[in-house]
Amino acid sequence: MMKKHVEKRRDKAQSNIDFRIMSFCFSIRDNFKNPMDKIEKTGIKSGDWVLDYGCGSGSYSIVAAEMVGSTGKVFSADIHPLAIKKVSKKASKKSITNIDTILTNCNTDLEDNSIDVVICFDTLHALGNFSENVIEFYRILKSGGTLSVDDHHSEENEIISKIQGNGLFRLLDKNDKIYNFIKIENTKLREG
Repeated sequence: MMKKHVEKRRDKAQSNIDFRIMSFCFSIRDNFKNPMDKIEKTGIKSGDWVLDYGCGSGSYSIVAAEMVGSTGKVFSADIHPLAIKKVSKKASKKSITNIDTILTNCNTDLEDNSIDVVICFDTLHALGNFSENVIEFYRILKSGGTLSVDDHHSEENEIISKIQGNGLFRLLDKNDKIYNFIKIENTKLREG
């Protein structure tokens, strides 16, 4: 019998209690799986500008901010207001000043061609406006910019076909379970 994969997509934030439970689980996970292990596979380097899309409680935002250093910047974006508060609180507690938060379900209001790396970890399966999100990532990424994806809810072929489906990105490499896609230049935006 074939397992049927049901996607749960959101156009609105999960409940506050669900978010708090998820954050608690992530804090336990982070004790066993260092978020830096994933961030190192994205190609982020000192001075980069990074968007952590679907940042949740900020596990990856914090380590990315440490990695990009004082000359870099991290934008932590999420649909949930508690995520924004949680990231801000964590950054303040660690005296990290190179993180800005964005409350959004798609449009980041970031400048065109301003971001070096977009990280989208464990988020694709929940996007209610997937095509619009991919177009937004394309718009904000610099030439040669990278979209790094990890989503254990999706199969490899599903991740690759979703990201490459509208012709804006191509797979650059796969590092463990991190898929790094590069922005394809001179591509007309088309909805897919």
